[in-house]
Amino acid sequence: MVTHLYSPEPRPLSNWMITITIFLFFIITPPSAPLEFDYPVVLDQHNHTLITQGNTTYLGSEIELTKNQTDQIGHVKYFEYMQLWDKASAKEADFTTNFSFIIYSPKSQRQNGDGLAFFLAQPPFGIPSITDGSRLGLMKESGSSSSSIPFVAVEFDTFRNRVDPQDINEHVGINVNSMVSRKTASWSCNITSWKVYNATVSYSSRTKNLSVSFTGYKGSVSIMQSLSYEINLVEFLPERVAFGFSAANGLFSSRHILRSWSFRSEDHEFSKSTNSRTGLIVGLSIGVCVFVGGLVLICIGLWKKKKKRTTREEEDDLVLDELSMDNDFKRSSGAKKFNYDELVAATNNFSEDEKLGQGGFGGVYRGFLQNMNTYVAIKKVSTGSEQGIKEYASEVKIISQLRHRNLVQLIGWCHCKRDLLLIYEFMSNGSLDFHLFKGKSLLTWVARYSIARGLASALLYLHEEWEQCVVHRDIKSSNVMLDSNFNAKLGDFGLARLVDHEKGSQTTVVAGTLGYLAPECFTTGRASRESDVYSFGVVILEIACGRKAIEPRAREEECESKLVEWVWMLYGMGKVFEAADSGLCGEFDEQQMERLMIVGLWCAHPDHILRPSIKQAIHVLDFEAPLLVLPPEMPLPTYLPAVPRSYGSNSTTSASQNAKAESSTNTGSSHFTSSSQYTSSSGAASPSRASKALLASGQGDASCVSIN
Repeated sequence: MVTHLYSPEPRPLSNWMITITIFLFFIITPPSAPLEFDYPVVLDQHNHTLITQGNTTYLGSEIELTKNQTDQIGHVKYFEYMQLWDKASAKEADFTTNFSFIIYSPKSQRQNGDGLAFFLAQPPFGIPSITDGSRLGLMKESGSSSSSIPFVAVEFDTFRNRVDPQDINEHVGINVNSMVSRKTASWSCNITSWKVYNATVSYSSRTKNLSVSFTGYKGSVSIMQSLSYEINLVEFLPERVAFGFSAANGLFSSRHILRSWSFRSEDHEFSKSTNSRTGLIVGLSIGVCVFVGGLVLICIGLWKKKKKRTTREEEDDLVLDELSMDNDFKRSSGAKKFNYDELVAATNNFSEDEKLGQGGFGGVYRGFLQNMNTYVAIKKVSTGSEQGIKEYASEVKIISQLRHRNLVQLIGWCHCKRDLLLIYEFMSNGSLDFHLFKGKSLLTWVARYSIARGLASALLYLHEEWEQCVVHRDIKSSNVMLDSNFNAKLGDFGLARLVDHEKGSQTTVVAGTLGYLAPECFTTGRASRESDVYSFGVVILEIACGRKAIEPRAREEECESKLVEWVWMLYGMGKVFEAADSGLCGEFDEQQMERLMIVGLWCAHPDHILRPSIKQAIHVLDFEAPLLVLPPEMPLPTYLPAVPRSYGSNSTTSASQNAKAESSTNTGSSHFTSSSQYTSSSGAASPSRASKALLASGQGDASCVSIN
């Protein structure tokens, strides 16, 4: 069942207070315009946010900056200028951009074209009047070593430039107002083969560091490379800059193709005002704003106490449930309701050819939305069970409110003709388990550590940074999605529950996937932050080892192999590196591998009190805290006596019965759901219970203690 929530119309006094609050907010807050966009595919010419110039050609979902012809230049720019810095508001922007591209030159040609560059420049920065491939379409002057138009560029150069005698073939360089690179790195590319390259360019205004990470290839295996340069962009570029891509062919030619592009900027202060009068005005304004805001919150609290609740309909009546959900969903932020016929057309009537996968609650299909010019993933939730309807309602009401770079974004929803549909952003690289276990591609160590860190960041946001704690309850590798740049995004919030930060979870049903479920869930029947951390620990062990949480037995007489037990055994023998994925062929950072495995074991500790918070785990992964010492043998779980509840069954089950019930359950990847009727058969606390309680309360330093 779904509960109606509504608020009465605001009273005139409240309207006045809200108006004053908004007015004060705009007085004390200088305007800023951070940019953010994401084009998983660069679509057709109807996308008016991209400006193309020169010899560019649209190829449906890609933009070809130059054809395989000589004397060509192509530009692709964003239609707005970016506010790089602002003297009046004392702010400077950090930015990160990800893009994928192809540079292709047939083997039959004697030489390659000149390459592609990402640039920031003084507006409007148009196409040069002189076609000279050696300048990558960045400079107008012929025979000059510097440009009269300020620019900073990251070049992916595939030809030895005449203007730079020190230039090397096939390199990545950072250029400032010149085609002579300030810093370069050799690039392992093969442009005679049709390969897709990914790159990330980021700038930190605090450290004055411009960094580039990019893919290369050793044979057919992709590798990660990097380059960084210390530079203060304020000294070289104007406050507002044009930004985009440039490519050129001179005497020789290549095809330069842009496939995807995402960009995000964020403002930061870089100077402090010393004007005391201004500080006083700002301080008073903030005080008034806080006071008025407090009054508004008090009024809202009084309204909530007086609001009426509609009657709940029968759970098995789908039509009435849909009507009740409409009122809730119209208030959900971000997501919108889609037309059913539009989704049918987008997926070719949910064709099997467009099916991306099958989850516990329905199939997932790829669709193309014409009005949005983008691909999406559409989950068709099965209506055959009550849980399917609850999952549908949970996803829309919870995930539509969440905003984080490591969470899959819910775009919209639709329920019609007894179909429940959820529309997500499209993840072009699928799920993590496909890469780890099904041979979709071999993830490099750099990509794996980044994925683990991204998943941790998502969990930190859910547990501690949003207004309510979100317990996901189904963290596993198949629910970790990868975008075009292999950034991790956690999805599938059908089992998620909202919990007040001060309280534990009130969930009374064991739900999740075997292999990732924390052992206490079978005894207490309650999901919590700690059980999410356990699942996270299992996933990062899978990332490090390339093995599933539970490996099925090869022969009937063999036992199932459980990943946590296996890694803990090798850790106790001092052979933890033997658990590393053999597919990496030893190409990994040993310190990072050690931290990933030990943090994985720590998070998957059988005793939930001795597990770290996700923030503690991140500190260790970021090398901000030392490694802890775990016991050489995996401890047995201990539990506090079960807390009496006023609802549910009062029956108890012994520990042996619990184990029997668990062993008889299907150990595949399907969801496991069962009413919680277990209590612990061991009421005594363990000898180290006091130290455990200290650690759980956050008063102990979990990063430098020995866990018994």
